[in-house]
Amino acid sequence: MRVILQRVTEAGVRVNSETVGEIEEGLLILLGVEAADDASDVEWLVGKICQLRLFEDEEGKMNRSLLDIGGNALVVSQFTLHARIKKGTRPSFDKAAKPEQAIPLYESFIAAMESELGEGRVATGVFGAMMKVSLVNDGPVTISIDSRNRE
Repeated sequence: MRVILQRVTEAGVRVNSETVGEIEEGLLILLGVEAADDASDVEWLVGKICQLRLFEDEEGKMNRSLLDIGGNALVVSQFTLHARIKKGTRPSFDKAAKPEQAIPLYESFIAAMESELGEGRVATGVFGAMMKVSLVNDGPVTISIDSRNRE
């Protein structure tokens, strides 16, 4: 799995002009599922995301986690995170998981985030939909994580 984490003061996602998910302070999580991913990737990634110290303490240092601040998460599926551009100029998405594999892992990721953060603290987009994502990036702080490499 690959994620792009963006520390936000607010974020939202709209589908067909309707807001389907929105949060205030926390993380916007763009999530891409790879064909090689399984439940162990979900477990490792959720643990890492919830414990990452990306939020400032009283001294202005990134020393607090999403759990520490009682923050929220907005999870948006994004298969394009697995784009390969080695050949030519048209991206290939052959490493991205097909929906029959990706949807259960995406749903498992959301359930694990809800278990860690608590009820009502995780919002989502709509898997496979054309979405309009808006955010106010705080910092800006943007982090990329790949569970295959554990980095």
